[in-house]
Amino acid sequence: MKINLLKIFLIGLILTGCVGVSTTGIFGTGVSVATDPRSLGTQIDDSIMQKNLSAKILLEDRNYFLSVKTKVIDGRIFITGKVDDPEKKLKLTKLAWEVKGVRSVKNDIKIKEEFNFKQSAKDLLITSQLRTALILNKNIKATNYQIDTYKKKIYIYGIAITSEEKETVIKEAKEILDVDDVIASILLVDNLRIQKN
Repeated sequence: MKINLLKIFLIGLILTGCVGVSTTGIFGTGVSVATDPRSLGTQIDDSIMQKNLSAKILLEDRNYFLSVKTKVIDGRIFITGKVDDPEKKLKLTKLAWEVKGVRSVKNDIKIKEEFNFKQSAKDLLITSQLRTALILNKNIKATNYQIDTYKKKIYIYGIAITSEEKETVIKEAKEILDVDDVIASILLVDNLRIQKN
């Protein structure tokens, strides 16, 4: 019964992309086709990427249907919501990078847990210190990286122009005081499948 409901839901999700243009725009982008700065082809590509990502996330864990939201704009994926631990957040980032045609991924997922002010303040300080170090280092393009700190573990994901830049980012993270571990999910530009228009 549950499998049949899941199949019906996925078919419905795919077919909603076949509905014509409305005030919410083609494929539910929230922008009218006439005023959307993206070409119609880009809008369709984004819609296909959105459906593929939604299906991947749902197959990973059906509880993500309500707790995780995604948006694709011009090949750029934005993820928001809440998950139970940082490993699941990183898994969702990896799933997003596996979608064909993706140009970038911004993961703003938060971790669910009881609020601990002291721990949160330490984690925020660590994140701020690393962000500052990346901005001040002229060999690093700081805007290519997203940093999260969870219980003194730094999670870094983004795109490095060179392997030297990747190593420098990790080195900067390891030099921050009170850091227990650095988990880096940094891709090199040469390894991306960037589609140029």
